[in-house]
Amino acid sequence: MTMSNPANGDRPMAPPALRWLILVVISLAMFGNYYVYDAVSPLADVLKAQLGFSDSNIGMLNAIYSIPNIFMVLIGGFIIDRIGTRKSTFLFAALCMVGAVLTAVSGTFWMMAAGRLVFGLGAESLIVAVTTAVAKWFRGKELSLAFGLNLTLARLGSFAALNSPTWAKALYDDWQGPLLLATVFGGVSVIAAGIYWIMESGSERKYQLGAAGETDKVVLSDLLKFGKSYWLVVALCITFYSATFPFQTFAVKFFMHAHGTSRELGGFLSSMLTLFAMFCTPAFGYLVDRVGHRSLFMMFGSLLLMPVYLIMAYTDISLYVPMALMGISFSLIPAVMWPSVAYIVEQSKLGTAYGLMTLIQNVGLAGFNMLIGWANDYSAAGPDNPDGYAMGMWMFSILGFVGFLFAWWLRRVETGPDAHGLETITTRDQGR
Repeated sequence: MTMSNPANGDRPMAPPALRWLILVVISLAMFGNYYVYDAVSPLADVLKAQLGFSDSNIGMLNAIYSIPNIFMVLIGGFIIDRIGTRKSTFLFAALCMVGAVLTAVSGTFWMMAAGRLVFGLGAESLIVAVTTAVAKWFRGKELSLAFGLNLTLARLGSFAALNSPTWAKALYDDWQGPLLLATVFGGVSVIAAGIYWIMESGSERKYQLGAAGETDKVVLSDLLKFGKSYWLVVALCITFYSATFPFQTFAVKFFMHAHGTSRELGGFLSSMLTLFAMFCTPAFGYLVDRVGHRSLFMMFGSLLLMPVYLIMAYTDISLYVPMALMGISFSLIPAVMWPSVAYIVEQSKLGTAYGLMTLIQNVGLAGFNMLIGWANDYSAAGPDNPDGYAMGMWMFSILGFVGFLFAWWLRRVETGPDAHGLETITTRDQGR
């Protein structure tokens, strides 16, 4: 990734203090984005009690977020390339804000679904725009650190949203209060994007800025050039994320009904996945780069995921135990899976490879959010029938098993004559 731009001439690099300040600003845009996405989960039982929403409705509110991203991944990079990072960051943050407003203004399901759809149109593309912006301001060893800090600050938004029943408890007496709070954080995202626009506009006249990084664009003619290992990683990706994020959609409601927790404790238990990921994902990435055996680590992460749902469905063991196991898996698999693509696919095709992988991931997220909502309704899951959640928990567990099989198959390929080096130790910088 080059950090020079002929248009910048002989201008000096931006001073470190300015670059790290800009990182904080654009990370605030991501913070608001992540908060709005996770605002629905702690509110699920309230939506059901006050607005009469079914679990299928609640699942659709998160599923419909993923639907436009099946298509936006094809054009989001083009928009960013055409209008630049600062304009696209502001545009996508504004779409997220509009979506949050539409979700909060009316208690009708279709208005809220429309809001989540608009939010989805902006959210994933905002992540790509911010990632591209980080690549403009940092290079070398600073780049990996900057990406890590950006992701950590963004995930604080998820952590704050899932724990909002604790620190914003008074708002949960009514369905609209938490969503209006999410709108405020959507506004923070827009303000941060606006500040970034102003800061970059002023800085590019004084300092040398890097070129934008490659974005996730799909080139259809390249699809036939990807080998078996790539498609096995994609298969693991869709099974893994389909087993985790749709679970979080209903997690707080499940904890309350099946285990009698408070909404506050349920929110914290769900947020343990984010908490683990914030601290453990960089550590696992560091470890794997030094010991190799990437597909073996993915097998281990999938193995951890298999029993946790059945433990929660059929035992009274402390919920901290299965959620900690899930948190380790949630940190380990992404830390290994995304960088593995860089070993399997040649550099010139990485944008296509990551774009296609993201597209298929969103298909899984949309489908399983709706499927689990249907399963809960079909089984009449609720406070009077906590066993009704079992069907969905079995689906999640089976996804973990299928993911384990894909990881095992990947290891067989990568220890054979067609290996790409996933099991080797490397010093190459290939993070995502």
